[in-house]
Amino acid sequence: MLVAAAVCPCPPLLVPEVAGGAAPEMDAARAACADAIGVLAAARPDRLAVVGPAGPGQQGAFPAGTRGSLRGFGVDVEVTLGDAPGADGEQSLPASLTLAAWLLARTGWHAAPVTALGLDEALAQDRCADAGRDLAAGPERVALLVMGDGSACRSAKAPGAYDERAAGFDADAARALGAADTVALAAIDQAVAEELRASGRSGWQLLAGAAAGTGLAGRLLHDEAPYGVGYFVASWS
Repeated sequence: MLVAAAVCPCPPLLVPEVAGGAAPEMDAARAACADAIGVLAAARPDRLAVVGPAGPGQQGAFPAGTRGSLRGFGVDVEVTLGDAPGADGEQSLPASLTLAAWLLARTGWHAAPVTALGLDEALAQDRCADAGRDLAAGPERVALLVMGDGSACRSAKAPGAYDERAAGFDADAARALGAADTVALAAIDQAVAEELRASGRSGWQLLAGAAAGTGLAGRLLHDEAPYGVGYFVASWS
């Protein structure tokens, strides 16, 4: 059963070494992520499941100890998933899960074993909900860390072309995440989310499936778009 959840963004700029001189611009987001992860630890879960968007070839399950690297972003930063020893082999974490592993290490996560799932951003809503229900099924106390960003079309400097729908889309998503509104999250239009390059959509809808009927309450801890991309942090407990 799901006992707590946290929603965090996954821009590489969360890592100060990647952000460089712009690192202070993400201080509030980092602090909010730390607070949300603290709530997960306080729930005393038996297991922490981490979910984040992943491209082809990086989707599927990742065990504790899987390594991730930020070398692709120009910095020599390596992390492992959870506090397990680094796993041997060629499997490596996708960027979103690497950021999650970095956040967990930064906050000193030792509350429960960690597993992760690289999620297809184009996964249909009903399959997202099914995956969430499967993840939370059974008597085990499960906490969920969901990585993903809002729209990437909020300004002319955003990664995607400016789209006047982006601000409204993000406002609705932030409202639903802050209210732990599983119905509103499940109703997010997949086509619009894809057009606005919202990488968090599939993870949010997985969360909606996992949390349905649990009665968890939500709190929005952070909502900004400093680079034209919606970054949200929410805590459900």
